[in-house]
Amino acid sequence: MIRISSCFVALLVATYSLALPAADFPRRRWMVDDLEARDGGSSTSSTGTATSTATGTSPPAASATTPLISLDPNNPVWDSTFNGPFDAIRGELGATIIGPNNPNIAQENPDLFAPPTTDGGSVPNFKWPMSLSHNRLQTGGWARQQNVDVMPIAKAMAGVNMRLKPGAVRELHWHNTAEWAYVIKGSTQVTSVDQEGRNFISTVGPGDLWYFPPGIPHSLQATGDDPDGTEFLLVFNDGSFSEDNTFMLTDWMAHVPAEVLAKNFQLDVKAFANVPAKELYIFPTDVPADDQPAPESPFGTVPEPFSFALSKVPATQFSGGTAKIVDSTTFKVSTTIAAADVTVEPGAMRELHWHPTEDEWTFFLEGQGRVTLFAGGNNAQTFDFQAGDVAYIPASNGHYVENTGNTTLHFLEIFNTDRFADVSLNQWLALTPPPLVKAHLGFSDETISKLQKVKPVVVGPGLFNNNTKSA
Repeated sequence: MIRISSCFVALLVATYSLALPAADFPRRRWMVDDLEARDGGSSTSSTGTATSTATGTSPPAASATTPLISLDPNNPVWDSTFNGPFDAIRGELGATIIGPNNPNIAQENPDLFAPPTTDGGSVPNFKWPMSLSHNRLQTGGWARQQNVDVMPIAKAMAGVNMRLKPGAVRELHWHNTAEWAYVIKGSTQVTSVDQEGRNFISTVGPGDLWYFPPGIPHSLQATGDDPDGTEFLLVFNDGSFSEDNTFMLTDWMAHVPAEVLAKNFQLDVKAFANVPAKELYIFPTDVPADDQPAPESPFGTVPEPFSFALSKVPATQFSGGTAKIVDSTTFKVSTTIAAADVTVEPGAMRELHWHPTEDEWTFFLEGQGRVTLFAGGNNAQTFDFQAGDVAYIPASNGHYVENTGNTTLHFLEIFNTDRFADVSLNQWLALTPPPLVKAHLGFSDETISKLQKVKPVVVGPGLFNNNTKSA
């Protein structure tokens, strides 16, 4: 009975709807007046009319059954100079916070407290400050890490921030993952021997890289070039990587009976009397010589160097900043990790784009900015970033990086792949037939003509600078 009644009511409603006058239906005509107002008086054709070349009639607009986007600004509601009160208010939305509130976190995260109205749905947390990572302190320096334990979304890569005093050594070790490194400050002497007995030694300076393939043993030592020693970023192509579970020389030796060590090396057992009973990890020792050579190997040196002077590679200049790409086409040994070194000037942005098949692990070196991640299905969220923060963008998720500060924003985009690849929204639209773009977005011919067929990569402020306002 319930089903029959429901069908009868639905039939009455449908019949009544068909009898309504046209004025009672949702608006169906093409909103030429709205488009003209939004495009400065021009509609989607150069003559000011919207006609179909096939029929001579007005085609339906994409906006006929949906509202148009708002052109109101959605800047962060406060900047780094604002001292509060930090309330969850954006325009007429939200309310004051009358309970406990951490002002230090609030000041750095305006887009979490009062998100842009363009945010929607649910997106996993994709920000991790290295300042929140537990630090491992040693006599020769320290190390802190980010992996899936603290940032579950970051499944494909993990990172370690490490500091060594002058002469200090990250002991001889190896990993079951590749290790990619960027030197933040100072110089680091790296050594290695590959599976063929070919060895390698190099001093890697600020802005330069090293890379060791999985299973290849190596060491890291701070030189005396900088009185502070060295600090660097390590990236591993496995989100579950932990610096606490690497294969270390002293740890292994401590777990092998002394008589077995003696037999293996064909030495008297007393030769091993000074082997540490536990791992050294990071420990102090003498500063290495600047011109220290590697022992001569009967098999020669590695065919491709494990270091790369990225600091000497000229950056490509764009309207809003610079970019350098480094992958296996230039740093040949780096077959599992590719990267972009990007700078963005105040008010500028790394353009709207996505990476087709690989997740992006981003480390912010200088400045402050924000990223909106578009995850599809009406899911988008905005986070604010400062120097020392990690961002993680899943493959194919659309995003941008906007400089919201007053100084240059500098960051690294890092990928678990041999080749860098991205898709530019601007270039995609510029190389798509204009009628299709017009039908989707209501662009005028003038707007279509300004789309860029060459990727803008880092774009300047243009007509709209990001004048962040304090709440």
